[in-house]
Amino acid sequence: MTGSSGMATTMVPSPPLQLDRTTRRSIAAWCLYDWANSAFATVIITFIFSVFFARNIVGNEVSGTAQWGMAIGISGLIIAVLSPILGAIADHFGARKPWVGIFSAICIVCTALMYFGEPNGSPGNIAFVLTLLVMANVSYEIALVFNNAMLPHIAPHRLIGRVSGWAWGMGYMGGLICLALSLFGLVGLGDVPPFLPVSEDGGQNLRLVAPLVAIWFGLFTIPMLIWTGDVARSKISIMESVRRGLRQLKDSVHTVGRQKNMVRFLIGSAIYRDGLNTLFAMGGLYAAATFAMSFTDLLIFAILLNVSSGIGAALFAGMDDDRGSRQTLILSLAGLILAGAAVLLAQDKMLFTFLALALGLFIGPVQSASRTYVARLSPPELVAQSYGLYSFTGRAVAMVGPFVYGLAVAVFETQRAGMISILLFWIVGMAFLFTIHDEEEESE
Repeated sequence: MTGSSGMATTMVPSPPLQLDRTTRRSIAAWCLYDWANSAFATVIITFIFSVFFARNIVGNEVSGTAQWGMAIGISGLIIAVLSPILGAIADHFGARKPWVGIFSAICIVCTALMYFGEPNGSPGNIAFVLTLLVMANVSYEIALVFNNAMLPHIAPHRLIGRVSGWAWGMGYMGGLICLALSLFGLVGLGDVPPFLPVSEDGGQNLRLVAPLVAIWFGLFTIPMLIWTGDVARSKISIMESVRRGLRQLKDSVHTVGRQKNMVRFLIGSAIYRDGLNTLFAMGGLYAAATFAMSFTDLLIFAILLNVSSGIGAALFAGMDDDRGSRQTLILSLAGLILAGAAVLLAQDKMLFTFLALALGLFIGPVQSASRTYVARLSPPELVAQSYGLYSFTGRAVAMVGPFVYGLAVAVFETQRAGMISILLFWIVGMAFLFTIHDEEEESE
C-alpha cells in the first residue's frame, strides 16, 4: 500500500480498537438495518412475489416477467435521477437518519399493499401492483443511499470494511430467516403444511408474504432509528438545504470527475453491479423456468443461497480492511465469473444448486467491498453525494443488463444465453478495477 504522495509505505498491523458501549450499540443497530431491508429485496424482488406476480397475478410467465422487469427498469431511472440530488441535499442538511426513516416507511407501506394483488388480476389490478412496486423499489434504494452515507461516521476508519461486511452478512441472514418464515409459515414443505392456518384459495398464502415483509422491515428498522449515531443536523432549513444542495451538485460532479480513481470505479462498478442486479431480477425466474422449480423448491434454493452469500460477506470482511477494497473486489469478481461459468454448465437441478451456492459466496463480498470503496475514495465533505453518484451510475445503466439478457434469450432461444451476458458484465466491470492505481488510494 502506498500513500497519496506515491511513496511506498509499510502496512503495519494496527492494535485492536477498544470501542465503547455506545459505539458498539450504534454499529450493531446500523448493521441490523441490513437485516431489516434485505427481506424486501429477497422475498419481494427476487424469489417469491416476483414469481407469484408472473405466474399467478398476470397468469403468463413470459408476459409477467416482462412487465415486472419493465417496472424495475422504470424505478431504476427514477432512482438514477433522485439519488445524487437527494445526496447533495443531505450533505447540507446533515442528519441522515430522518431520510432513512421516511423512505423506509414509504417502502414498507407500499410493500404491505401488494397483498391486494389478485390471481388472474384485471389490468387495473396489475397496474396497481406495478405502481406499488415502482414506489417501493425507489424508496428502498433511496433509503440505502442515506444509510450507506452513515457508514464513515458510525464506524472507526480501520473497521469500515468489517462493519460493512458484517452488515451484508446480517442482511443475508435476515433474508434467510424471512424466507424460512415464508416457507414454513405460509407455503409449506412437501406434504408438511405451513404452521399458520392460511388458506391457499386466491393465493392467500403467497399474497401474505407482502405484509410479512412489511412487518419485518418496520420492526427491525426501529433499533437503527433509535440507537445508531448520526451527524448533527445543520442549522439551516430544509428548503435552504435543497437550494444549497442543488447549487453544489454541479460543482461536486466536477470535483468527483477530477478524481480519476473515483471515476474509473464508478464506471466499472456500474457495469458489474448491473450484472448483479440482472442476476437478482432474473435469477429466480431463470431457476424456476430452466429447472421447473416449484415455489417450495425455489424457497429452499433461496434459503441456501442466502446462507452461502452471508458466509461469504462475513469471511471477506476482514480482507477488505487488511488488503484493501480493490483487491477484495477483484478476487470476489473473479470468483463470481468462474463460479458463474460453472453454473451455466449444470444440466440438473442438484448440480445447479450446488454450484449456485459456490457463486453465492462471492456475491456478498462484491456488494460489501463496493460500499466500502466509495467511502475510501470519497472526499469527507462529499460522502452523501458520492453515494448518490454511486447509486446514479448504477441506475443509469440499470435497463442495459435486463435488455441485453432479454435480447440474448430472444436471439438464441435459451435462458442460458441471458446468463452468459451477465458474465460479460462482470468481466468488463472487473477490467476497470485494474486501471485504478493503488498509490492514489487512501492509506492508513
